[in-house]
Amino acid sequence: MSTTPSSFESSDSEMFRPNRQLNKRVELVVKIIFATFAFVSVATTIGIVLTLIFETVAFFQEVSLWKFLTDTAWTPLFPNPQFGIFVLISATFLTSVIALMVALPLGLLAAIYLSEYASSGIRRWLKPALEILAGVPTVVFGYFALMVVSPRLRDCIGLINWGIAFIGRVIPFIPESFAIPELKGFNALSAGIVLGIAIIPMIASLSEDAIYAVPNSLRQGAYSLGATKRETIIGVVIPAALSGIVASFVLAVSRAVGETMIVSIAAGQNPTLGLNPLVPVMTMTAYIVQVSLGDTPAGSLAYKTIFSVGMTLFLLTLALNIFSFWFVRRFREKYD
Repeated sequence: MSTTPSSFESSDSEMFRPNRQLNKRVELVVKIIFATFAFVSVATTIGIVLTLIFETVAFFQEVSLWKFLTDTAWTPLFPNPQFGIFVLISATFLTSVIALMVALPLGLLAAIYLSEYASSGIRRWLKPALEILAGVPTVVFGYFALMVVSPRLRDCIGLINWGIAFIGRVIPFIPESFAIPELKGFNALSAGIVLGIAIIPMIASLSEDAIYAVPNSLRQGAYSLGATKRETIIGVVIPAALSGIVASFVLAVSRAVGETMIVSIAAGQNPTLGLNPLVPVMTMTAYIVQVSLGDTPAGSLAYKTIFSVGMTLFLLTLALNIFSFWFVRRFREKYD
């Protein structure tokens, strides 16, 4: 029996025809797996938020919101407990501000150098070297602040006070009250400085990406109008990348507010209301660590304070993230 060419063609087409039904089943399985992973992350977030809400509600059934907001001390583990959350908020604010005073200018200047001034060879090794700093464990930063930065700051303050005293002998009307108070072993200043060093890579990397994404045509247009490189960066590049730069700043603030180990080790665990960076303070995260590692029984009022502090921290970071999203969408520059 002879086979015709048409039969060969039909058999070849059957052989190389893809199995559409099998492909559809595989795509459905892959879609289900990916959707499961996405829903797991969402469900985890919802579970965390619900846990904070339920435990915080239980806390406020025993402690009034007014007392929580107006007490001037935070001593929930003492026989006569007080629950002034602003004691912890002030310490968190203090260390975060010090960190941002260090990280914002250094991170932005590093980003400008990497994007606008550094050659491709320098940028190729300098940016990864800067990002390695982000991989250093925060516990190492904490002990660095405690064992290295605090003693050096104490020496600097002692030298400044010696200079003030010496000048006071020469110029009698300079009072000794100009002297800086003694820096304690645990203090917010060293913790804030090292925390700022720790978040420099985040600001530098994100800001550099935002600056590098500005179209080169804007730079060339500024140069054609006679602008110098410095004028182009300040007047054209930075405004064009402003939304990305501000987003990096807000993320750095969230990182500073939520930092745990650096402030727990270097800032101390003394809940003090005020903004004195030379004394020990207790941030919100440091308090959570203190109670979580102690012998506080589950279900007690002291145990529930963990969740009230956690909810406060969550609301602060949520507000910062909402502001970041709004700012990026409001001031984002779009180019063709």
